[in-house]
Amino acid sequence: MPDLSKITCIEDLRVIAKRRVPRMFYDYADSGAWTEGTYRDNENAFQKIKLRQRVAVNMEGRSTRTTMIGQDVAMPVAIAPTGLTGMQHADGEIHGARAAKAFGIPFTLSTMSICSLEDIAEATGRHPFWFQLYVMRDRDFMERLIDRAKAANCSALQLTLDLQVLGQRHKDIKNGLSTPPKPTIANLINLATKPRWCLGMLGTQRRSFGNIVGHAKNVSDVSSLSTWTAEQFDPSLNWGDIEWIKRRWGGKLVLKGIMDAEDARLAVDSGADALIVSNHGGRQLDGAPASIDALPAIADAAGDRIEVWMDGGIRSGQDVLKARALGARGTLIGRSFLYALGAFGEAGVTRALQIIHKELDVTMAFCGRTQIDTVDSSILLPGTF
Repeated sequence: MPDLSKITCIEDLRVIAKRRVPRMFYDYADSGAWTEGTYRDNENAFQKIKLRQRVAVNMEGRSTRTTMIGQDVAMPVAIAPTGLTGMQHADGEIHGARAAKAFGIPFTLSTMSICSLEDIAEATGRHPFWFQLYVMRDRDFMERLIDRAKAANCSALQLTLDLQVLGQRHKDIKNGLSTPPKPTIANLINLATKPRWCLGMLGTQRRSFGNIVGHAKNVSDVSSLSTWTAEQFDPSLNWGDIEWIKRRWGGKLVLKGIMDAEDARLAVDSGADALIVSNHGGRQLDGAPASIDALPAIADAAGDRIEVWMDGGIRSGQDVLKARALGARGTLIGRSFLYALGAFGEAGVTRALQIIHKELDVTMAFCGRTQIDTVDSSILLPGTF
């Protein structure tokens, strides 16, 4: 177990991950679409929001515990679904799920994960986790995927709504992103500088999309997978599809990718249990607002009829507190999780959660609050949000 006591912030983990993870997979995690303006804004927008420091307030008995769609959580944070997680670190999804379970927060597995639903269920002793679903043209495959999520003891389904078409991500195109990496000269040279990563990959058989290969029709290897993926994301997705998925799933449903108040009202009408204010980490529509900037209007439109969460740009416990103050009952971390995983595997994820929790707890105290459920916009300096 590495001594991570000197790792004091998420940025420390990012720097180490960049050194240890192959370029194409680090860039996949740490990049956005087109100019990457929205990607940068997601993080920068938090810095404009200022906190009101209070003094002479009893700070004893603090608690960050709350609930997300009825599930008790140690803090209002869940691990977001991230594709190719098992390429940041061997068996990455398993490491993330174990760390989340031990810490007491939810873990979300992506459809485009390397480790499968069944892998996560087995590795965590069938501890409940969440599953993220894309709408595919192959409805038979989707039905079987939903049934597999039920069998794996998933307690909520996250339906991603903002990837009907793929945003243009320049770094992925230039790097020739693939899993596993194609044996080009450039890739081999880069891999030679990542011995820790290579040793980890040699020790696992999980190097492709575990939820798809061997499960979808005519997809038995990597070469057929790329064609299938390009053809399968369904641009005709509409609210009627959400009703069908809700009926088929029958459990807690979360809608991810809401960035407009009108869509928030439609999400409420759909009967979903929660919505996530998210611009897909700035990886889809470059030029969209930062998630935290879109949050207040969406929270206002949704009211108390549906839980509102948000993701995008969260790099600290202070960011979590600001999101909570602006109406998000919960938050999700994607890049912060991936940096930690790429840097130190499961131990890195645990350290990231410790850092975020400590920052959240201490900042809440400085703002004069001892219970996370009492936090609202009054902890923020007027005129900065």
